[in-house]
Amino acid sequence: MLINKIEDVRTQVNDWKKQGLKVGLVPTMGALHEGHLSLIKKAKETCDKIVVSVFVNPIQFGPSEDFDKYPRTLEADTKLCDSEGVDIVFAPTPKEMYGEGVRLSNDTLTYVCPPFFYVNKLCGKSRVGHFDGVCTVVMKLFNIVQPDYAFFGQKDAQQVIVIKKMVKDLNIPVEVIQCPIVREESGLALSSRNKYLTEQGKIEALVLSKILNNIKSCYNKGITDVSALKETVYSILSDKHELEYIEILNRDTLEEEKKANNDSIALIACRVEGVRLIDNLYLGE
Repeated sequence: MLINKIEDVRTQVNDWKKQGLKVGLVPTMGALHEGHLSLIKKAKETCDKIVVSVFVNPIQFGPSEDFDKYPRTLEADTKLCDSEGVDIVFAPTPKEMYGEGVRLSNDTLTYVCPPFFYVNKLCGKSRVGHFDGVCTVVMKLFNIVQPDYAFFGQKDAQQVIVIKKMVKDLNIPVEVIQCPIVREESGLALSSRNKYLTEQGKIEALVLSKILNNIKSCYNKGITDVSALKETVYSILSDKHELEYIEILNRDTLEEEKKANNDSIALIACRVEGVRLIDNLYLGE
């Protein structure tokens, strides 16, 4: 069932709630792939009813980012959701979500702004204001759908940590469930932005998972010094790769560590063919 209006979603969900049914939300920006399907499958295991939101959220994109060209495949996404037994595909317009005539900036729109500690690093460092936009739209989706559970992928590890922090601090009655990264057979983490890459670009993009696996291999051999682990990156990169960051942090708090341990996560962002890609790997698994 494709729904575009907030009121219609609320009416349907309220009916489900009256029946005592558990509702799961899978927030997406569309261009669905197997990674999204893994979230839907997990939701089906956990919930009675599933809502998948498809909304390319303008307020989480910076002025020089890819909002206008971000892949929009609503018809295909809806068919895929129908085939997976999704109950509602919620696909609002920006006007429906943010109102008519509202300038999408924090001087005219109420934003949910996560703590600076969680967003002044990794993706938040280069994408200033990105997580304000993420938390604001996720809070709106939580208020609209009022799910019992919400499902997010580990590939956006910083995003999951920030959303969990928001849920805890604001006493939001939603359980956030994190699901593992889904990869192509080659090891490339699935992403809607992979559609921007040429076939050669996809080969070059394998450097992200190669770097992470090499760091984990070194850690398993007993190297725990974070600086030494990060130094292993540079012998793998070529002029085809524009490294934005490589960090090894606590997997739950994003705190910096001098020594890696089983609670550490290695995270990377790198541009290939001008496309910004991210990936991560837990060292203790």
